[in-house]
Amino acid sequence: MAQPLVKKDDDRDDEEYSPFLGIEKGAVLQEARVFNDPQLDPRRCSQVITKLLYLLNQGETFTKIEATEVFFAVTKLFQSRDIGLRRMVYLMIKELSPSADEVIIVTSSLMKDMTSKTDMYRANAIRVLCRITDGTLLTQIERYLKQAIVDKNPVVASAALVSGIHLLQTTPEIVKRWSNEVQEAVQSRAALVQFHALALLHQIRQNDRLAVSKLVTSLTRGTVRSPLAQCLLIRYTTQVIREAATSQTGDRPFYDFLESCLRHKAEMVIFEAARAITELNGVTNRELTPAITVLQLFLSSSKPVLRFAAVRTLNKVAMTHPMAVTNCNIDMESLISDQNRSIATLAITTLLKTGNESSVDRLMKQITNFMSDIADEFKIVVVEAIRSLCLKFPLKYRSLMNFLSNILREEGGFEYKKAIVDSIVILIRDIPDAKENGLLHLCEFIEDCEFTYLSTQILHFLGTEGPKTSDPSKYIRYIYNRVHLENATVRAAAVSTLAKFGAMVDALKPRVFVLLRRCLYDGDDEVRDRATLYLNTVGSDGEVIETDKDVKDFLFGSLDIPLANIETSLKNYEPAEQPFDINSVPKEVKTQPLAEKKAPGKKPAGLGAPLSGPPSTVDAYEKLLSSIPEFSDFGKLFKSAAPVELTEAETEYAVNVVKHIFDRHVVFQYNCTNTIPEQLLENVTVIVDASEAEEFAEVASKPLRSLPYDSPGQTFVAFEKPEGVPAVGKFSNMLRFIVKEVDPTTGDVEDDGVEDEYQLEDLEVVAADYVMKVGVSNFRNAWESIGPDFERVDEYGLGPRESLAEAVSAVISLLGMQPCEGTEVVANNSRSHTCLLSGVFIGNVKVLVRLQFGIDGPKEVAMKLAVRSEDDNVSDMIHEIVASG
Repeated sequence: MAQPLVKKDDDRDDEEYSPFLGIEKGAVLQEARVFNDPQLDPRRCSQVITKLLYLLNQGETFTKIEATEVFFAVTKLFQSRDIGLRRMVYLMIKELSPSADEVIIVTSSLMKDMTSKTDMYRANAIRVLCRITDGTLLTQIERYLKQAIVDKNPVVASAALVSGIHLLQTTPEIVKRWSNEVQEAVQSRAALVQFHALALLHQIRQNDRLAVSKLVTSLTRGTVRSPLAQCLLIRYTTQVIREAATSQTGDRPFYDFLESCLRHKAEMVIFEAARAITELNGVTNRELTPAITVLQLFLSSSKPVLRFAAVRTLNKVAMTHPMAVTNCNIDMESLISDQNRSIATLAITTLLKTGNESSVDRLMKQITNFMSDIADEFKIVVVEAIRSLCLKFPLKYRSLMNFLSNILREEGGFEYKKAIVDSIVILIRDIPDAKENGLLHLCEFIEDCEFTYLSTQILHFLGTEGPKTSDPSKYIRYIYNRVHLENATVRAAAVSTLAKFGAMVDALKPRVFVLLRRCLYDGDDEVRDRATLYLNTVGSDGEVIETDKDVKDFLFGSLDIPLANIETSLKNYEPAEQPFDINSVPKEVKTQPLAEKKAPGKKPAGLGAPLSGPPSTVDAYEKLLSSIPEFSDFGKLFKSAAPVELTEAETEYAVNVVKHIFDRHVVFQYNCTNTIPEQLLENVTVIVDASEAEEFAEVASKPLRSLPYDSPGQTFVAFEKPEGVPAVGKFSNMLRFIVKEVDPTTGDVEDDGVEDEYQLEDLEVVAADYVMKVGVSNFRNAWESIGPDFERVDEYGLGPRESLAEAVSAVISLLGMQPCEGTEVVANNSRSHTCLLSGVFIGNVKVLVRLQFGIDGPKEVAMKLAVRSEDDNVSDMIHEIVASG
């Protein structure tokens, strides 16, 4: 059934040879009958078991009957004395994982083997027994396992220790009793035994931080001989260092041990120690130096794996400490021509991160020859590194931009081309001098672009940036070519881009109108509709006059409303005499509402529960509040915050609160659920103490008449506040009600009730409650359109933080604004970050925030805050929120 071996010079030399080609389960099960022969053939039996194991590992499923028949047949092979066959039997039993009633058949044979004088039998029997037995049988063989852990034969000891590691997941209470034996095995002279023993001992103690620290302290004094165990110890040491979180002013605990491991005779230990030092939090240049020196030596090693490991580690270090890696640049330049393309790619990208301005041109020449030899995923890494280099040295944009445009014309997949286009777009946005050069490169690319997505993105970008250049007319030819030569999607995008040039550049309007009129006869309705829309709205019959600002905003302004909200509102719109009003669409970017903390089977607590669709929550709240006479004259609802839990889970009464923000009022909606079947609550109110909220005055409340078991209801309390002011304060809440007993069987309610109270958690109104999350599609354009008139910039110290990501998250939560363009994500080990936020302040005032973070000293985070809005008071208020937060 196996194919003959194929010669190397054969045309089919790329076909793989497999000895298992064409085997079928049915045929193999028939062959398994040889296990029942009176005279066993060990070689034949081993071949059949090999085929069975292959089928199992390929995902072939055996029915219960088939598995049982194979299992019982395999157990008969215990009578053979052939050592090779016995090992195959052990493997087969492990893979079959027999059921509890079948295990008993082989238990006695395995226990006999476990006490055998043949070490190979003992080791394998231990592994199999621990795999297939449950806790009950384990207690019977525990004594043998303890003895095996300290056995003189390293194979037996390792088998027992590895079994212990697996058993720790299922029966930890038994394995934890072996600590003394495992501790003794850690002192073993056998390398693998020491390695497995240390791994098991750490897992036994991993939940006890003090025990792990003591273990590391005792072992770092030089009792570990095994290189593998030493690598484990280094990892456990770095874990202890991380958890210690000591001040960086003093000496770092265990650093001397890590440094001493750099002088170990085993290369794996040296590398593990060097990598551990480079990954320490807040590592200094003095601490890095010995690790970098060792990695530099590895760069010139004859072993590819060492060169790869060293250059990959240095690549990571270059992200946070580029100056520390510059000493290795000469060694890394020699790796650009390395036969291993992974090593060459890492060397290139590291050099791009650490190189200086004078070395850029030399690196570009080397990369040009190198790019054609590597796969797309490596090319993407190089492109991203070149982008970073260009932003670092903006004066070198010409050579770097030319390089990007050259590789853009070469063959490549979508992700690769997208990475190049994204890089050129970012360079155009961040380096003003590169704009015209970069736009022309993109225009040339779309002439032959095979990816619709990239063509439409580039056309959109051309429409945004092209009209702002010194000679916008030179781009028209490239755009209009797309109308003739592309598919309908690209043609429609080209029409929109042409219209942008006509609207934004008055001198081009007559020529653009001629081209748009030709598009009226296009074969696709979307293209025709767009051309008709733009011809009618831009207007003036193509005369050279300025386009109305409202028209520009309508056609090309940034959309302040989330698309998901528009889609839902359009679906819910019923055709009527009243046209669809886009102002009725909620602007807030809705996150998933807070889930109820309630017992299983309970219903959601009113409107505090998750509701379907993002805008439906706002619609439902607005309808509910407008239907209550006490709140009907409060005006338009600005924002409804996510529900905040005021009770613990599994308590007698479940209460959460939703804060509704109006211009002059704040309404608290308390969603209540009665979780006691024997009680009916009546006249339910929440008594709110606003003594710590001086700017608020209670003006109205609406009690809940009745709250039966498991039937959610709402009670409301409204406060007045100064108009347009983001007043803050803390409110204490007391649930007050009359409780009446209910007969669970009949449902009858007693006439008399008892007044009772239930203390709820405190509630705060914070500054973020007055800011609505509203995203912008293009932050840069939105920032420029607001202008610098009401811009406020200041710097703040945020104090010590665990990481830059934690600081970014804290400020976003404090301001309650929408992160833009994915800037809420902070790269690992990054020492600086820029975050962009947008929102609408109460009073419908647009506000944009640019946050620049940096680590100043050990874990000290500094932040520069720039705010632009349509009102100088709002810009000042955002700064006050940060200053007081």
